[in-house]
Amino acid sequence: MQGWFSRNKAWFIVIALVLGLFVLLGGLKAYKVMSMIQAYKAQGTPKQAVSTMKAQYQDWRPRLSAVASLRAERGADLSAEVAGIVDSIRFQSGDDVKAGQLLLSLRSADDVAHLESLKASAALAETVYKRDKAQFEAEAIAKATLDSDEANLRSAKAQVAEQQAIVDKKFIHAPFAGHLGIRAVDEGQYLQPGTKMVTLQQLDPIFADFYLPQQSLSQVSVGQPVHAVSDTYPDLGFDGEIAAIDPQVDTDTRNVQIRAVIRNPEHKLLPGMFAKVGIEVGQPQRYLTLPQNAITFNPYGESVFVVTTAGKLAEEAKAKDKAADAESAKPAAAADAKDKTDPNQLVVKQVFVTVGATRGDQIAILKGVDEGQEVVTSGQLKLKTGTAIAVHNEVQPTDDANPKPSEE
Repeated sequence: MQGWFSRNKAWFIVIALVLGLFVLLGGLKAYKVMSMIQAYKAQGTPKQAVSTMKAQYQDWRPRLSAVASLRAERGADLSAEVAGIVDSIRFQSGDDVKAGQLLLSLRSADDVAHLESLKASAALAETVYKRDKAQFEAEAIAKATLDSDEANLRSAKAQVAEQQAIVDKKFIHAPFAGHLGIRAVDEGQYLQPGTKMVTLQQLDPIFADFYLPQQSLSQVSVGQPVHAVSDTYPDLGFDGEIAAIDPQVDTDTRNVQIRAVIRNPEHKLLPGMFAKVGIEVGQPQRYLTLPQNAITFNPYGESVFVVTTAGKLAEEAKAKDKAADAESAKPAAAADAKDKTDPNQLVVKQVFVTVGATRGDQIAILKGVDEGQEVVTSGQLKLKTGTAIAVHNEVQPTDDANPKPSEE
């Protein structure tokens, strides 16, 4: 036996060294883990970064909102009633024109010559009529001859009037004052009747057509002020008033069409654009408000996270335990609160709220939060009742009653 041990002594030494190495490495690893645990404990309770805001009362005036389509009070695509070749163009694209201003003329030399011929015939017929009338009074001709002369005179004048109308149609005038669009014809071009030459739009004022649900009918009336905004000009507002309310309700949507007249002196609003219109109705009401981002919307109700301290949360949990009406999730929160070493540590408490109307980025809180309570506005996904927090309000969610789109 002693001989066998002597022969394998080297192997025993190697095995002992390997085992010693494993023990050493295991000890070092255990030391690092314990050091990490101690460092984690030394840091105290982990805190989640959130932003907060205090609930405050604001005066809101009830407001009806809708998206309106804009159209000109008067607008038309101008065209000729008769065919012809463009002789001259008297306007430039984008001009402002007056009612009756000459815009374009077609070649009319042959029509004018024919008109002069008819005028000469009418003048001759009138001379014959006057001469025969004098002879009739002298009883030199029969009444039938005078009647025939009168009929010829009327026919000649009618032909003159007809030809004059044809000549007039060769000259296109602005039917009303307005702003011209882009010219669509050129000199020398042959035009068929109805061919668009240019669009003419009266831009001030401009109509805004929109729809409201039938239950809003009792809140609107003709002459009521309207305020419109367009994302084309986010810093500008346009005022006007309701001009007409459709006397029937759409049976498919139960909406009623309303037309407002919007003042547009600088011609910034154009037909075909859309705008958001607002109508203030009723008396101002006082609401407790928060940013909409502060609300957590769930199928079982809306909630917010209210900022409190670990000590207060623990006291509330004890009081509920004594009253024996705590929910199943609350004892765990109370236990967490009791373990807090610092009763002044900021924590959150989930509270269910009843929400009301919205205005821009804000939402009204009807029940569940009191004025001055601090509410979490961002970072809610990481929270539950009893979670410790660190407040960082350098960046806040939007809380604007009248938000405007921004260009990035």
